[in-house]
Amino acid sequence: MQELALHLFERMGMLLILAFILTRIPLFRQLLDRKGISGVQSVFYSCLFGLFGILGTYAGVVVEEGGISTSFWLMPLTKDQALAHAALVGVVIGGLMGGPRVGFGGGLLAGAHLLYMGGYTGLAGAITAPLIGVLAGGVARFFAQERVVSPAKALFVGMFAEVLFMGVILICAEDSLKAIELVNLIGLPMVLTNSISIAVFTTMLRVALAEEERAAAYETEKALHIAEAALPHLKQGLTYRTAQAVADLLLRELKTTTAVAVTDTERLLAHAGAASRTIEPGEEISSSMAKKVIATGELHVVDHAEDIQPQHPSLGAAILVPMLEGSQIVGVIQLYFKRPQDIGRVELAMARGLGQLISYQLGATSHENMAKLMKEAELKLLQAQIHPHFLYNTLNAIHSLIRSDPQLARHATMQLGAFMRLNAKLMASRATTVREEMELLRAYLDIIQIRFEDQFNFHCELEPGLEELQIPPATLQMLVENSIKHGLRNTASGGLIKLTLRRDGDMAVVLLEDNGSGISPVLLERLGERPLHESGGTGIGIYNINQRLMGMYGREARLIIENVAEGGLRISFRIPCSVLEGSRCREAN
Repeated sequence: MQELALHLFERMGMLLILAFILTRIPLFRQLLDRKGISGVQSVFYSCLFGLFGILGTYAGVVVEEGGISTSFWLMPLTKDQALAHAALVGVVIGGLMGGPRVGFGGGLLAGAHLLYMGGYTGLAGAITAPLIGVLAGGVARFFAQERVVSPAKALFVGMFAEVLFMGVILICAEDSLKAIELVNLIGLPMVLTNSISIAVFTTMLRVALAEEERAAAYETEKALHIAEAALPHLKQGLTYRTAQAVADLLLRELKTTTAVAVTDTERLLAHAGAASRTIEPGEEISSSMAKKVIATGELHVVDHAEDIQPQHPSLGAAILVPMLEGSQIVGVIQLYFKRPQDIGRVELAMARGLGQLISYQLGATSHENMAKLMKEAELKLLQAQIHPHFLYNTLNAIHSLIRSDPQLARHATMQLGAFMRLNAKLMASRATTVREEMELLRAYLDIIQIRFEDQFNFHCELEPGLEELQIPPATLQMLVENSIKHGLRNTASGGLIKLTLRRDGDMAVVLLEDNGSGISPVLLERLGERPLHESGGTGIGIYNINQRLMGMYGREARLIIENVAEGGLRISFRIPCSVLEGSRCREAN
């Protein structure tokens, strides 16, 4: 028994070498990925694993009258001869990798060959092989979440297959005593060698998968690194300078490339590597293949790089990778290699992944820029809606004063001109400082008090160090105007508007209070969130201010509006001190 086991282990070693070679064939990839296989493919894989089982048969050892024969080539056996073989190894592996159909097909082929070989165990092998193939396929289905069944499970399946084979030998035998003696001789060696071989084969598959996954992880990491490093350049747009930086980066990171070129949709922008001294940026794209990539937005492999650069046939082959911004192609990355054989599956996957990553990042950058432009356009539109009613009322007031008090009308006209100049200056930017805002507010109050005379007084408390606080233009002026127009509209005299700017920890608090009539609690919750048509006006001023504050600083800077218990309205908002220009706020703290 020991001698038989040694011979079987020796011959199984040769089969495992063959199995190791099989794991390196791309043919196995589809099976390892657990993808569905067609009927034709099932027949192909059945024949493949059936042939593997037949090789296992020829790797067997003939047992005769208690002795063994180790001849290299086997001929059909006599009735007195038996065969200790490894045919079930190929059948079990076929079932574990391809499922019940492949296992059954491989078992039929291997079993038919065992029946042809004949001998004392031929019929038992013919019966057992298809059955084992189906059972092994069922085990693979049960553990479908595993790409390859673990070696421990494979070991158990292999042991079960050989034990079942021994049982069928005992059932089919005419002479039970002779069958028992044979099973005692070949049973343990076959169970050990075949089950261990199956476990070793599954271990090989797992190692092959691990190597592939490590390689894929490395290539993915490299592609991410390159895309991340190229993004700062591409964000500035495709120019000669940024394209040259990207070409140099790709040539440095992609070790197998001999040259890299970057184009837009019309001309060559940059070239790095071989032949860079004789290729001048700015040349129009003349290659039909490059134009095809630009037209279709699809990656292409060129076996003869002279199709792209006719004057430099030394650039043996190339991969043309499109760069997309959304759905629009903006350029092409051309990766050159010395010869077509240098473009393998890894290089192609890297190029495709790199193109997709760069395209995704370009699309994200485009979306970010578009969102920024839309926000700025929205803010400009909101700013443009703030002052029309003030200008209309002031012109009416000046018109009335021309006859009754020409000197005051002249003063009001001059102040209105000063206000409009300040307003135009501030509105040209997205933000202004409190200092500039206070100049605008004083010009506004100087005009408005001509109309309302002694109806109200204005008081301002500004904590030192907050003059450079950044706020949206006309914010304070519009808040004061709201208090005059709505809060104090029923106040003939004695009105008071108080503006306070102070620090509260790391925040700057802007607070405006008046002693007017306040606002209805029903409207209070919605004021500032959207324009109100029930409030005697549209509420567009407060709404615009709130939207601009949140657009600049986020939801935390929204207006807080509340009625004062003694009467009147309080409006406040908070801005981080970090928005101050320079370090005045930090020094003051």
